[in-house]
Amino acid sequence: MSSSLLKGPRTSLLKGPRWTELRLHRTALRTTLIALVLAAAVTAFVRWAASAYPPVEGACDGVCEPTFLGFANGEHLLGEATVQASHALLLLPLLIGVFIAGPFTARELESGTHQLAWTQSVTPTRWLASRLATATTLAVATALVLMAIFRFGASDLLGAWNMNWPDRGVYEATGPALVAYCLFAVAVGTLVGLLVRRTLLAASLTALVTGTVLAVLGSVRWQLWPVVQASGPATTMEPHWMKVLPRGAFMTDVGVTNAAGERFIARQCTPDQMAHFPCPSDTRIAGWFLDYHPRSHFWYTQFIESGIVLVLAAAAAYAAFRVLRRRTA
Repeated sequence: MSSSLLKGPRTSLLKGPRWTELRLHRTALRTTLIALVLAAAVTAFVRWAASAYPPVEGACDGVCEPTFLGFANGEHLLGEATVQASHALLLLPLLIGVFIAGPFTARELESGTHQLAWTQSVTPTRWLASRLATATTLAVATALVLMAIFRFGASDLLGAWNMNWPDRGVYEATGPALVAYCLFAVAVGTLVGLLVRRTLLAASLTALVTGTVLAVLGSVRWQLWPVVQASGPATTMEPHWMKVLPRGAFMTDVGVTNAAGERFIARQCTPDQMAHFPCPSDTRIAGWFLDYHPRSHFWYTQFIESGIVLVLAAAAAYAAFRVLRRRTA
């Protein structure tokens, strides 16, 4: 009885299009698993190095000579490695999109192996739904594991080492936005693969589309939620904005205003104004202004941006099903 109970569920799990997809791309899955294990091992090593080789107070004046793997100390190694890791995580949606569009979708359509699945009582719609479910699960799992590894490595460094919460890479890796971009890459890769049916071309177009969306939304994300505005009278030329800027806040704009409320950049209309930004002769400075996002705005912008990306992903997935139905009608 125990043998049949064990055999039944396992047998059911090994059947169907999902198991076929996993077997077909087992090399890519193994490579991904090895990369995740390697990332975890490297992170654990640099964390150990940071504690085993801490900075030595008063050991040198000015620039210290490298003492640990070309770095001044283990903490310096951890900081540099984590900064580079945050930048590398920006490439994750592109890599996922390239794989889904090329080897996972377009190559199968290009070689005609999809016809085998369609002749084995698997409808085209079910075939596509199964592939999207498999790709989505693997993409989300990969993103979450890498985000957890990054969090482990950067737990003591956020806010230092050029790793502030609004920075590119750090922002994506510490919130749901990265997962949303990975889902978008899956949907776009599937759609482009169905449309183009050429492995290299589909992969290239998907990388272009995904990279464009990443760049565009990254450039406008701080306009998705209203900034906090601070202002005051120009009683002196002291930088009043530095006194009201909360700790950890992200400053988006700062400058001075005239009596009519018109804004000018900082130092444009002050006694030490910059030569390349002349001040109108009839302008009289009346006050200063400061626009910023406090740390609490992180989640607002994350959820809004993620929502936009998920809507785009849903639209791409819907378009993929429409394309498939039209071509198999």
